[in-house]
This record gives sequence, structure tokens and C-alpha cells, in this order.
Amino acid sequence: MATLVERLRAAGCVFAEEEAELLTRAARDEGHLAQLLARRVAGEPLETVVGWAEFCGLRMEVGAGVFVPRRRSEFLAGQAAARTGPGAVVVDLCCGVGALGAAVASRVPGVELHAADIDEGALVYARRNVAPYGGRVHRGDLYAALPDSLRGRVDVLVVNAPYVPTDEIAFLPAEARDHEPTATLDGGPDGVAVHRRVAAQAARWLAPGGRLLIETSARQSPLTASALTSGGLAVRAVTSDEFHATVLIGTAPATAG
Repeated sequence: MATLVERLRAAGCVFAEEEAELLTRAARDEGHLAQLLARRVAGEPLETVVGWAEFCGLRMEVGAGVFVPRRRSEFLAGQAAARTGPGAVVVDLCCGVGALGAAVASRVPGVELHAADIDEGALVYARRNVAPYGGRVHRGDLYAALPDSLRGRVDVLVVNAPYVPTDEIAFLPAEARDHEPTATLDGGPDGVAVHRRVAAQAARWLAPGGRLLIETSARQSPLTASALTSGGLAVRAVTSDEFHATVLIGTAPATAG
């Protein structure tokens, strides 16, 4: 174990002791442990090396080449769950491995959960993560992935779309920059290109009074808010110092049309 810790510390892992323990638990044998260590030392995120990420107290399955759920997004999950009633229709758009949808469904009984993403690699894990809650997974580009039967029925639309400006991706930590798909990070020139696409059609899919909750940054919050307002939603922002997170909540009109 001491040698393992030393290798991890030399590679710049701040929590080398904890990581060594997790790698040891994940390894089938000494040969497998050596492979896992080599991947971690090479800079791959610990979560994809061991095969899971903790999110809202749940163990989410992840793997190489997918976006790893961030602790920051636990604030988004909590805000969504607080606004979700039993039996509500919940859609996790740009779901990645389905962490947000699973977290909401774990806290609210009987939700009708749908998760959608364009990346089949991520959906492999999303199917596993939402399965305990009866979640259904759809593949496609934003709303094109969803069945028409959901149009006008979605009570809670939870979204963690990319919001890093293209020119700033090079400054991200190597774990993200080199090991996660660029499409999960790149928000376009000002970081909110995908937010605008989400906002433009949200009102068509939300039920009367339904809510869209979307993670953004404090700096980009005004741009995201403008997109939601242009989409016909009433907007408010909530922030968390604990999570260093900003979430915008867009509410559809209480009556259709």
C-alpha cells in the first residue's frame, strides 16, 4: 500500500491515501491493480478508473470517455427534487450517465423518469443508473430524442448542458480536458450556445406551470436567463456558496397557450 500511495502522490494526487484504498478495493488481483494504478497515474479521472462516482449519496456507474458527475451539480439535483411531486414527469436532458435523473427519482416516489443524451457511450451507463427507478433512456439531439407523448407533459426538466466557452476549454484540469468528450464541455463561443437551444423549445415540452432547472455559472447567469426569458419562461436564480453553484429556474405559464 505504501508504494501505491507514493506513486499516486508523485503523480500529483492530493488524496493519495484515499485513492489507494479505492483502487485496491476495485482491483480483482495484483495485475488488475497495476493496470488501474497506471491509468490513474496517467491522469484518468479516479471515478472512471474505479467505475463509479458518488453523487447525492448514490453510486453512479461511469466508465472511460464519459463526463463524470460533479459535486457542484448536487445542488441542481436538490433544487429539482424540491420542486418535484410524487408521480411527476421528470426529464433529465443532456443526461450523460443519468446522475441527475437518478438522484431526483431516488428522493421523490413514483416519478415517471426519462433521460436523454446524444452520446451512446454515456447512455450505456445511464441505462444502468436509472433502471432502479424505472427510468427510460432515449438517444438523440436534445428534444429530438424524446417521444412526442411527452410534449406538454414534463413537470420538471433538469439540464446540465455544457457551459464552458470554447476558448476556455484549454484551461480546464487535464482530467476533464483530456479524458472527457469535448462535446460535454464546450458551450460555444460564450458558453451558452446549448442553453439557448434548450431554452428555445422548453415551453413546448413543459406542462403548464412546469419548470426547467439548468446549471450555469455566476458569470454566464445573465446570458442563460436571457435565453430562458426569450423562450417564454419566468426566471429566477438560486445559488449555493457550499457547492459554488448557480441554477436558473424557468417556469412555464400556468395555462397552456
